[in-house]
Amino acid sequence: MTGGRRIGVLHGPNLNLLGSREPAVYGDETLEAIEGRLRERAAERGVELVSVQSNSEGELVNWIQSGAAEVDGWLVNAGGLTHTSVSLRDALLASGRPFVEVHLSNPHAREPFRHRSFLAGAAVGIVVGFRGESYLLALDGLLAHLGRAGE
Repeated sequence: MTGGRRIGVLHGPNLNLLGSREPAVYGDETLEAIEGRLRERAAERGVELVSVQSNSEGELVNWIQSGAAEVDGWLVNAGGLTHTSVSLRDALLASGRPFVEVHLSNPHAREPFRHRSFLAGAAVGIVVGFRGESYLLALDGLLAHLGRAGE
């Protein structure tokens, strides 16, 4: 059962540009449209979402720290911070909540510097390459994980 759950959704740098930023890579769907579909899926599952998008690493870390006690888990698309941020990884681990790493593109099919994730080793799962659908798949996976953990 997933009812009553609350999930934090973190959108990192440059995701505010979705829809116009490299549509061949990320698709032409805006972040607002993706969020709308994600909120619909969450409502169907009886789940509340809280989300933030920021281009600032420190703001994202602060948001995780302040929201940790209020969420059951995280969906994290850290954008470029995936490949650089020990601080974001540490904040997620310190939250004590499970998270799923999300990417619209497949980083492993792109430039070599994108093949390394500082988050992946701490994530309960990773969903990549399905554009906006990645968030929906990640939500389903995280809720299944939380359901198993609660049994």
